[in-house]
Amino acid sequence: MGYLKVHNVSKAYKRYPDKWARLGEWIIGRECHKKHWVLRDISFEVNPGEAVGIIGSNGAGKSTLLKIITGTTQPTAGAIEVSGHIAALLELGMGFHPDFTGRQNAYMGGQILGLHTEQISELMPEIEAFAEIGDYIDQPMRTYSSGMQVRLAFSVATAMRPDILIVDEALSVGDSYFQHKSFARIRKFRDQGTTLLFVSHSPDAIKALCNRALLIDGGILYRDDHPDYVLDYYNAIIAKQSVDYQIKQTELEIGKKSTRSGNGKASIEAVDLQQQEESVRVIRSGDSAVISVLAVSRDYIDELTVGILIRDRVGNDIFGTNTFYHDCSMNKLAPNARVQARFYFENLYLGVGSYSVTIALHSRDSHVSSNYDWLDQALVFQVIPGDLPRSIGVNAMPVQIKELLQP
Repeated sequence: MGYLKVHNVSKAYKRYPDKWARLGEWIIGRECHKKHWVLRDISFEVNPGEAVGIIGSNGAGKSTLLKIITGTTQPTAGAIEVSGHIAALLELGMGFHPDFTGRQNAYMGGQILGLHTEQISELMPEIEAFAEIGDYIDQPMRTYSSGMQVRLAFSVATAMRPDILIVDEALSVGDSYFQHKSFARIRKFRDQGTTLLFVSHSPDAIKALCNRALLIDGGILYRDDHPDYVLDYYNAIIAKQSVDYQIKQTELEIGKKSTRSGNGKASIEAVDLQQQEESVRVIRSGDSAVISVLAVSRDYIDELTVGILIRDRVGNDIFGTNTFYHDCSMNKLAPNARVQARFYFENLYLGVGSYSVTIALHSRDSHVSSNYDWLDQALVFQVIPGDLPRSIGVNAMPVQIKELLQP
């Protein structure tokens, strides 16, 4: 099985003021460039069989880090220690030639991965079957759509189970059917012991595939923790709108963290789960319930949207909505105005289990526009069995079985 150790890796690119500066530097032997650092002192270890997600905004340095790990780019400082066979799916179609057929490119791609021609020939039927591009396998790559390219690239990269699998955002280009198929293969490899490095902007994908996440921003490793905590912190970072924006990590209880962020123009004062006007923390599946949010403006606000997000115990998003979606956001609020939003659920069809509620105060439809206050795990509640038949999962959907047919 493969392991990975990254030791104080940094990467800088040279920036020249004009086209002649590079030549002048070579002739006179004096530096005429400035260094642009895209990675600084990145260190972490990935154990054999571990699945690690890497998140960060565009330009954060994620792809550069993966290129250094795979050996396509050399670090300016630091070192990489890798054990085992690596398969990487980075930039879409990287290494493919547009004038060669898909089959010819598959052979070249396999050879880049270290496979012999005989091995590729044995694997070719499986590559063709998994890619599902039909007769296009013998057509030039320039005739392929982006989705067909990623189908073939992924099929070649995963034709044999690698010790380490590195996947960049390329899978987001494929169609939904192939994404499901690809993720199923990645899960299978992970369960069989393959070490996984997975870069994605999809929180659901990170949570589903990874047991750990790294947050890279501005070339610096900011967080290395459970995916829920790292994604919550990342969510706070991307909502930053002004210099007085603050991110506060508060310990709610031992072993649990909650992220609070916002520019402070409005604040969450109270959150409650109620039934028949009484505060509760345990409800029956399918019963009615109300989530009540009390907020106070701290400044003049043109528009205030109150949003809720229900998550299951492992942090997956189950349901979210806000006052903007329901066309009832508050407008023209003066300082110290108190606002109460009550979200009524006639039937809260959640499966048995533990859930948390995240509250957001912002403008328009999204907290990215202007984040006033965001509070994760504002409250936690338990759902117990109700009158519905027994079921599994986070959604207790009413269903009737009308007839049984005996063959």
